[in-house]
Amino acid sequence: MTENRTHEGKAPGAHRPAGAARTRLTSRIGARAGSLPPWSPLVAGVLVGALAGGGYGLLRTPQYTATSYVVAVPAKGTDPASALGYAQAYGRVATQLAVLGDAQVWAGVPSATLRKNVRTATSPDAPMVAVTATAARPDLAADMADAVARALTRHAAATKGATRVGLRQFARAVEPGGPSSPPAGLTGLVGASAGGLLGALGLLVRPRRAPDGPGRPAAVPGPSPAPAPAAEVHGQS
Repeated sequence: MTENRTHEGKAPGAHRPAGAARTRLTSRIGARAGSLPPWSPLVAGVLVGALAGGGYGLLRTPQYTATSYVVAVPAKGTDPASALGYAQAYGRVATQLAVLGDAQVWAGVPSATLRKNVRTATSPDAPMVAVTATAARPDLAADMADAVARALTRHAAATKGATRVGLRQFARAVEPGGPSSPPAGLTGLVGASAGGLLGALGLLVRPRRAPDGPGRPAAVPGPSPAPAPAAEVHGQS
């Protein structure tokens, strides 16, 4: 009695509809995926890359860049060619702690920030050093560039007695009128290009579908039995 009450009301195969539904859903998803055009990974890559690149450009803090210039000047009676060599040397030491330690006082930022966001460049033809600073504010970028250039000039003046070459301010940094970081449109375009490239690579490496096999041959009906001879039919009757 207990066993009959326990199984009462449960039809045989009660769990089959759920499994059958999952099978049908999987079949539909596979059919839809198979019906997508072959170039769909390329389009998806372009769209995803454009969204990612544009979002990065919108969320990233704008960066401003300012540049200050100093020029190496040889002392009287010194070979002018030596100024070019010392300009190269001063360009290398501009981001060292001995220079940045003084520059941080005028810039109002730690020396580690100056070391990270200040770059120098020299020319092989002119005894000039370009000090470029990058910051989140245009005024701060100009202050950082001028501070490092000023500290470098003072450092060169302290050693001018031995080197016979000094540094002078050639041009102060000007506050930039706009950010130097790429806008959201450009980062979106770069992201779309990268996404399209990845999508194209996906098209090249994806497994190709095997060609459909030959169709099943049509069933040929077997030969029908021959009719009985007329004499046999009459004999039976």
